[in-house]
Amino acid sequence: MAVFAYEGRTASGETKKGEVEAANVDAARTRLRQMRITPTSVKKKGLGSGEISIPMPKFLQPKITTKDLVIFVRQFATMIDSGLPLVQCLEIQAQQAGNPTMRDQLKVIKESVESGSTFADALKKFPQTFDDLFRNLIAAGEIGGILDTILNRLAVFLEKNEKLKRQIKGAMTYPSIVMLVAGIVVTVLLIKVVPTFEQMFKEFGGELPAPTQFVVNLSTWLQGNWYFMIAGGVVAWYAIKMSYNHPKGRFIMDGFFLRLPVLGDVIRKVAVARFCRTLGTMVSSGVPILDGLEICSRTAGNKVIEAAVMKAREGISEGRSISEPLTEAKVFPDMVCQMISVGESTGALDIMLNKIADFYEDEVDQAVENLTSMMEPLIMLFLGVVVGGFVVAMYLPIFTMAQNIS
Repeated sequence: MAVFAYEGRTASGETKKGEVEAANVDAARTRLRQMRITPTSVKKKGLGSGEISIPMPKFLQPKITTKDLVIFVRQFATMIDSGLPLVQCLEIQAQQAGNPTMRDQLKVIKESVESGSTFADALKKFPQTFDDLFRNLIAAGEIGGILDTILNRLAVFLEKNEKLKRQIKGAMTYPSIVMLVAGIVVTVLLIKVVPTFEQMFKEFGGELPAPTQFVVNLSTWLQGNWYFMIAGGVVAWYAIKMSYNHPKGRFIMDGFFLRLPVLGDVIRKVAVARFCRTLGTMVSSGVPILDGLEICSRTAGNKVIEAAVMKAREGISEGRSISEPLTEAKVFPDMVCQMISVGESTGALDIMLNKIADFYEDEVDQAVENLTSMMEPLIMLFLGVVVGGFVVAMYLPIFTMAQNIS
């Protein structure tokens, strides 16, 4: 695709200058007319223009974040609601996108729409950016003629989903950093500090107390086998990663996470909130319930919950309600299943699902806050036992020697 510099008049008679991408001059003029601009001059930009486009390697291209998507969806909805043509909206979005990767993808999508593809089909070119949920909602909006409404719902969904992710990451960041620093400090003490004390103890002679001897033995073992420890950690990490990538292994591990005393409750509430928000958004947007459940199962983030949702989908295809197989799976709380049943019977399933999502998002807020509050004293207790035990073990022989001298 070549770049053409143009000058033309808008419908209001104003003179406008800019650039447009097209295969040739005729295609550029056609594009300008579609943008409601009457071209007076269209010239191809060459090397003499001083602008040389050098493609950036894929691994250096910035990733498209949820914030980029939300901004795009919000602005796009406003333009569609204002009555601008779809191609012109994509053209404007591609020109003003701050993320270079998003800008390049929007240009390709715009060209596909110009070639006759629907907006939803054009989004399939970039499945990593626009997932099944995104594309199905856009398709429902195009078919129903309510694309602006769907885009606003999609923006709300993306914002709430990102909020859930931030809450979980925020709850796990603090303890992870503290444990990592504690591990590094203890390792340095065992490798650098303990050998100095050990040499001093040998000069004084005598038998070391049991705690001190344990720390000295641990230091000796670590100095001679540190590479085995690192190799074992790498192998364990790789084994966990491989098992998590395997469907059966991930099913077992996800089930284990759900059974954890405190963290499992948080994971379950997050999954319930995400499932209800996703399905409620899709049902209210006109997506068929079977398609909605299939997409919800893939966005649940937990294989156990995914299996329960797929079982509910099979039950619906056989004539059953959604709530019955969900209740039998014993994955979702009873209150959720009962509220879904009420929503089905009253014909307000989407409203009920969004109410459940609102409730459980508040529950996640409280659960994450409680988890953080509970972990802080546990971390302090752990650090106190480890560091305090280390200090006591190192100074016990000194106390014993001082007592003997007295």
